[in-house]
Amino acid sequence: MHSYQLAISNIAEARTVSQCILLNADYSFMNVVHWKRALRLVVKKKVVVLSYSERQILGSEGFAMRIPAIMKLIKFIRSVYRSRVPFSRRNVLIRDGFTCVYCGAREGKMTIDHIIPISKGGNSTFENCVACCRSCNAVKGNRTPSQANIYMSQRPYQPTISEFLQLRLKRLGIKNFWHHIEFY
Repeated sequence: MHSYQLAISNIAEARTVSQCILLNADYSFMNVVHWKRALRLVVKKKVVVLSYSERQILGSEGFAMRIPAIMKLIKFIRSVYRSRVPFSRRNVLIRDGFTCVYCGAREGKMTIDHIIPISKGGNSTFENCVACCRSCNAVKGNRTPSQANIYMSQRPYQPTISEFLQLRLKRLGIKNFWHHIEFY
């Protein structure tokens, strides 16, 4: 099997190209999948492509294939309905837009800060955790924000499934999801 290369003009576009939206047969959101997984689903005829991205992959024999942006499964898959977004480090970062809630920094590796530290009885929940840069986390240390004399730009909250989907689509660069797939 030949290796494929993305035909991309810069690294920033590579992140949006590498992810494809997967919808269930009833157009409900299922997941965001890597472009390689998306192509396997297309080849196996398990999905219908609703929209293609502007990018394509190139093979060594001159073969070119456009990368799907949005796909719909042909067969409906029953899924356990989740009433809430599961707590994880990545989901907290997505909720906060990969931005430090104390200083607004977007550069460098983000950490998760417990507003009420675990040592003082705080939990690992959406309401107690925020995205934070390393320097602000070091300044705050094992204290609450008021004790450290630093303030949050936004209050933490438990995102709904709908809000979280909107945040993920925005991060992928898709502003109006239904308009993008020409489904009104």
